[in-house]
Amino acid sequence: MLMVILMLMWKMTRSNSSEGCSSRHRECPPFPSNSSPPFPFSARPGCGHPSFRLTCATPHSRISINNRSLCILSYNPNTSTITTRCSSSFNLSASPFRLSSSHCHTNSNTIQLQWDPTHDPYFTNCTTCHGLCGFNSSSPTKPFLCLRPQHSSPSLPKLFTTLIALASLLILLSAATAILRAARPTSHQDPTTLFLHRHLAASLLPPPFAYDDLAASTHNFHPSRKIGDGGFGSVYLAHQRDGTLAAVKYLHRHRASAAFSSKSFCNEILILSSINHPNLVKLHGYCSDPRGLLLVYDYIPNGTLADHLHKRKGSLTWRVRLDMALQTALAMEYLHFSVVPPVVHRDITSSNIFVERDMRIKVGDFGLSRVLVVPSSSNGSVWTGPQGTPGYLDPDYHRSFRLTEKSDVYSFGVVLFELISGLRALDQTRDKRDMALADFVVSRIQMGQLHQVLDPALAAGDSVAAVAELAFRCVAADKDDRPDSREVVEELKRVRNRTKDND
Repeated sequence: MLMVILMLMWKMTRSNSSEGCSSRHRECPPFPSNSSPPFPFSARPGCGHPSFRLTCATPHSRISINNRSLCILSYNPNTSTITTRCSSSFNLSASPFRLSSSHCHTNSNTIQLQWDPTHDPYFTNCTTCHGLCGFNSSSPTKPFLCLRPQHSSPSLPKLFTTLIALASLLILLSAATAILRAARPTSHQDPTTLFLHRHLAASLLPPPFAYDDLAASTHNFHPSRKIGDGGFGSVYLAHQRDGTLAAVKYLHRHRASAAFSSKSFCNEILILSSINHPNLVKLHGYCSDPRGLLLVYDYIPNGTLADHLHKRKGSLTWRVRLDMALQTALAMEYLHFSVVPPVVHRDITSSNIFVERDMRIKVGDFGLSRVLVVPSSSNGSVWTGPQGTPGYLDPDYHRSFRLTEKSDVYSFGVVLFELISGLRALDQTRDKRDMALADFVVSRIQMGQLHQVLDPALAAGDSVAAVAELAFRCVAADKDDRPDSREVVEELKRVRNRTKDND
């Protein structure tokens, strides 16, 4: 940039020094030989009035007056006269010249022509130009135009002062840019790193883990240590140095999902580091490394609710299922009513409900969760693109793009249907109209045929029917017809208190 400015300034000085009417000169007798013809004469086209245009020649230059070429014998700047050879039929009309007191005599062959540079209108408009005038042929009443001075050397100091000021400004800007870059994180384009830098300063995050330590504790993420898999990450069992077990989620960073993985990673850290509930998974730490994004959780050894319902059919009694439903509802109620601002999980599924050895549960996987910060005029909802697991996704949210806590209630209703039926939330082997479990069970309830979708391991009792009715309300097409999570908890407590151990 500095070189460009230097070149432009050099070009300006060169052009300024070459635009004056008298910037070039040639021998033009009888005028002085060391300079161009003085004002008002000019030997260059476009400079001065055409009446004073010279044709330079040796020994005498010539001037054309009313199409009559006259030889200039002498020039007197003090009297503003030139002496020419006498010519017959000489006509000075419409020219700035007039005869001087000397004129043609019978014994003389010369004549003196004079002009008035002070009062003649030909020159009054040119006095401010210091004699450097161009001819304005389009306006005869204003025949002269000021041109640039002959030399630009008087303005060179100003030009170089400007140049120095610009160079100094560039140096200051470069220094400021360098300081700002040094103050920012080295990977300033990585939103994950920006997030970590911002929240670490406020001491809001759990402790970081070293990538090499996590790799060592999982046998370098060996397939034999994999205990779970998903579209955006895999979960590995880690044997930590202190002898404890942990679950390490390794988020994929291939190009197709890198942006989502980064957002999911930050989302889980932000939410799980600010909540605490016995039925929510606990985040112990994280690792942000160019080789991968990792999250470290409690290891919950007994699989997921989906495993127990679909892979170990009949293994759960109704009482255990009811307790699991209540614990899940308590976790959901905590997110919606105790956390400020509320958190919408957006992915409550049987695969994200983890089962401990004592059959208690913890809800996990907050990668899609959303903090529900809403303006006062939005009716308690935020506008966002629908995300979630097919079969559990709220159709009202899918249609309107308006996310509320009632979207979690819908997903929970599908989980209740799974607990009642033992069927998967989405099954392509079922009839097209019944592939989604919510549609399948709702249609049977409406026809009074709940027994057709009831898990054979369960007895058809009042508590099962009550939970089915609650699930039916949770999956209502209009979110305003659904109960909130607080109502869900109260209803499940009521059902459990009325349920006998052998029901």
